[in-house]
Amino acid sequence: MDEVSNLLFRYQDYISNMLGFIDTRYRVHVITGDRRGAGTDANVSVVLHDIHGRTSLPISCNKTFSNDNERGSTTTVDVKVDCGLQGPIVRIEVWRDNFADITIFGRITEYLFGHRSKRGSAEWFLDRIEVEEVLNKSNYTEKCLTNNVNSQAEEAYKTVHKSASGGRVWVFPLQRWVSAERKYILELHDCFLPQMDPNQQAREIDIQQKRKDYRYEQKVEHGPAQIENLPSDEKFSEEYYWTFATDKLNLLAQTKFIEWTTSKWNTLDDLKRVYRQSLGEPTCIGVWKEDWWFGLQRLQGVNPNVIRLCKKIPDNFAVTEETVKGFLGEMSLAEALEKNKMFICDLEITDGLVCKEGNYGLASPLALFHLNSENSLLPVAIQLKQKRGPDNPVYTPNDPPNTWLVAKMFYNNVEAQHHQALTHLGYTHLLMEGVVICTHRNLSPSHPLFKLMAPHFLFLLAINTRGLEKLVAPGGWVDNCMTQGVTGIFNLMKRGFDRWRFDREGQVEKELEARGVLDKTILPYYPYRDDAIPLYNVIKKYVTTVVKHHYDTPEKISGDWELRWWREELVKSRDENGVGLQNVPGTADGFTTVEEVIDVVTVIISICSLGHAAANFQQYEQYGFVPNYPGILMLDIPKEKKNYTEEEIMAMLPDKRMTLDIMVITKLLSSRGTKSLGDFEMQYLYDPVGVQAAEEFQKDLKRLSYEMKGRNIDRPWKFDWLDPEIVPNSISV
Repeated sequence: MDEVSNLLFRYQDYISNMLGFIDTRYRVHVITGDRRGAGTDANVSVVLHDIHGRTSLPISCNKTFSNDNERGSTTTVDVKVDCGLQGPIVRIEVWRDNFADITIFGRITEYLFGHRSKRGSAEWFLDRIEVEEVLNKSNYTEKCLTNNVNSQAEEAYKTVHKSASGGRVWVFPLQRWVSAERKYILELHDCFLPQMDPNQQAREIDIQQKRKDYRYEQKVEHGPAQIENLPSDEKFSEEYYWTFATDKLNLLAQTKFIEWTTSKWNTLDDLKRVYRQSLGEPTCIGVWKEDWWFGLQRLQGVNPNVIRLCKKIPDNFAVTEETVKGFLGEMSLAEALEKNKMFICDLEITDGLVCKEGNYGLASPLALFHLNSENSLLPVAIQLKQKRGPDNPVYTPNDPPNTWLVAKMFYNNVEAQHHQALTHLGYTHLLMEGVVICTHRNLSPSHPLFKLMAPHFLFLLAINTRGLEKLVAPGGWVDNCMTQGVTGIFNLMKRGFDRWRFDREGQVEKELEARGVLDKTILPYYPYRDDAIPLYNVIKKYVTTVVKHHYDTPEKISGDWELRWWREELVKSRDENGVGLQNVPGTADGFTTVEEVIDVVTVIISICSLGHAAANFQQYEQYGFVPNYPGILMLDIPKEKKNYTEEEIMAMLPDKRMTLDIMVITKLLSSRGTKSLGDFEMQYLYDPVGVQAAEEFQKDLKRLSYEMKGRNIDRPWKFDWLDPEIVPNSISV
């Protein structure tokens, strides 16, 4: 059919539908993805296949007088009763040409001005096609009879989706870019292990293209695996990017007045007034000097993964019975150690760390805590460097108040470096960046594990790329506002990555057990532990349902070559274009049990959600009031017990310009990006088991949120950072 005839046919079809002359059996909804450049002006066609092997004639998915198949839009076309199809639609063919759709308006333009529209060739991102069964008088009885005859055959194509009229809806996801003149075969739900996919050749083409788009690069020698060039699919949406940029400008405007006065702070009251007049007071502002608050920071602050049970005082920690006398109640130090009443934070990982040249030195402290008779964790000793010596005293609460306060500030200064380099940036953002790249390179978008993990990868590569460019770059925020600078943060990351183990740090309960703080009878009050464990288990339940459905026999695991490739690249050294994860379950031949697969997927989703939430969203509460958790101090590490004046303490703090930067950036980082966990921005699983698992996941999260809110009623200090309503799906800030 030539072009003019095609136009006339489509015009007649449009008028007939408007007048209601045609009885409709199916309605085809073509959903274009909501991402940059997703739309197309090309001619889109589909062919439907039913359960009996019948096929429709090609159906045009372009409407006259309509700018269809645009970004984020749905184009709907009706399929007539006499199309020759019956029963479930089980397969779709879809393709597009390389030409812009020429409407009647284009013809008029050509006739009047002698100008013909340019023909487009941009790719089109097709999210999915839904085929809706339309129930009406002419086909309702026939449908019922057909269902009775073919109910057994149709069981394989059951759907949980219903139309407004009560008819079934079959969903055919593609979630790929559609190239011109290539025919794509869409299977119902598109959720297959590679050995079971009827379109293996197309699947292989997709993976080869992904391996070109997603390439590893170590941008820092021996550093984490990062993306070489950010693929266009991974960029922020325009709406999200605009919100991010606007928020920063608004925050800057609110704090601009800080620079109108002198460059340095005069008193603590002078500093405190700034928060009331701009971004709001962090809740710690009235308690930051208190010992009970210093203990609480270890249990529900931004870095709750350092505190551990102490059974023996380290040889390099110059603490004796005399040092802590009077701080342990009626117990001796030996007795307190024996009865599991002593806890320690040892930041030896920072010892000798090479930091930004010109910055003040970085300590590597040890801090000892006692769990008193009221189950409050209180600090009893701090040593700022690892090696004993006359220039490295042990500070205690018996020292003058400001002397003890400065020791706590220097401890927190080092823990802030540890938090940003490891707990936050290293062990969530950058560790997961390698996992995202690996997943795209080895698992087809049709793979059930890809679909399970994909919602938790949203904007991760984008925020990492932007964050490293703006915040973790020479002359950027980390370089200016943290003692370690960019040099130190990457050196500390290298040390941390060498120690991180998938089967220990990756799994919440095992990580807690390794630190000796899993048992509630040993450490009764530990909000991070008490909220993280049930949330981790809810995620694991969801993962288990989906994974066990697809790997219901050992043969399906051993026969899944994409799964084998994925694990192989996860454990491959970063210097050899791998992610470099250590102690991932399985062997050199791949995963051996379904439980191993469940554990790996659960850890990944957990880190992208609860792990990042715990480390990120209270940054303003901790860092915003700089003395509470100072990222930088303008003083060398103390070598003696000096009684500091308030003026000397104020001189240790960054100036007003730097304080402004710390306030704005930590406020910005504390804002949420994506939707709440389980409320997915984009649906990937459409099969009945996946849909049901997601619905159950959402119910479990709601119940857990209610329980967490109840626990917060009785807590001495609110901790809601792991409430599922606050935890986002992914790392996007």
